Amino acid sequence: MHLSDGVSGAAVSEAVALQAARWFLLMRSGEASAADQARLQRWRGADAAHEIAWQRAQRLQEQFGDLPPALAVPVLGRGNSVDRRAVLKAVAALLIAPSAGWLAWRTAPVGEWLAEHRSGTGETRLVRLDDGTRVWLDTASAFDVAYGPAERLLYLRAGRILIETAPDAVPEGMPGHRPFVVACAHGRLRALGTRFDVRDTDTDRSRLGVIQGAVEVRPAQAPELSLVVLAGQQAAFSSRRIDGPRPLEGQADAWAQGVLRARDMRLDAFLAELGRYRPGVIRCGAEVASLRISGAFQLSDTGAVLDSLPRALPVTVRYRTRYWVSVAGRDA
Repeated sequence: MHLSDGVSGAAVSEAVALQAARWFLLMRSGEASAADQARLQRWRGADAAHEIAWQRAQRLQEQFGDLPPALAVPVLGRGNSVDRRAVLKAVAALLIAPSAGWLAWRTAPVGEWLAEHRSGTGETRLVRLDDGTRVWLDTASAFDVAYGPAERLLYLRAGRILIETAPDAVPEGMPGHRPFVVACAHGRLRALGTRFDVRDTDTDRSRLGVIQGAVEVRPAQAPELSLVVLAGQQAAFSSRRIDGPRPLEGQADAWAQGVLRARDMRLDAFLAELGRYRPGVIRCGAEVASLRISGAFQLSDTGAVLDSLPRALPVTVRYRTRYWVSVAGRDA
């Protein structure tokens, strides 16, 4: 079944979508009362936009029956306020733009979609936590905060973050001190008074770069292993092993200032990294993949970076569309 033109094409505001999302999840929870049903009917009849949003929600459910039912739980008050906001915003996104929203839902893990703090493609931003810790999100990244009485815990859901930790209110070594811990795809990191970069963009390993202080690494499935990575060092680790440490390459935090730094980097690796900061696809021809590039490139204008390549290397840049770019040899 397809959305009718009237439902799929009509504009739905964010405010109405959020209201519809709340009603939709409540109705799916199995805990809606007769009074709730009556209030929903009055809401639908109060404005044509309300009915459009509700019909869109119903049609989405008919098309995509595997929308996770557990999403209703936080909306009913059994989760924290952050969970409720994240769930409502996620479902509202499906109602505002059904096709694009559902594609994103299906291709991104639920944890990433519903994360408390997220950044879009090409976006970097700073988040200040309640204890004074600062966290920069790289492009297409997400994390959750779970501070508790025993530890200050961050979950890296996707992408890359730069962390500058603040000291806990209770000094280290004293009862009640809470260490700062980051849980990522392949293990746990314990900060030892530090500024460090964590990256989860590879499927088989996570990467750590320490700029100040030190960080202890423990793989998820081999917690008996540990390695303390010092300032100026980096390490990669899977869920069972740790590789490194080795010297930190370049400025690990340059991306937080909007700069991609390359030093004798292969062109295919450079384009893969640049591609993280723009929508669409960048293809690198095999004939130019091993060319080397160095420099500092502004991530705020990836198009300008691509257009500058033929001035530095024997390549040509071809745009099929603004979202499909090929870099090949000049004679290709």
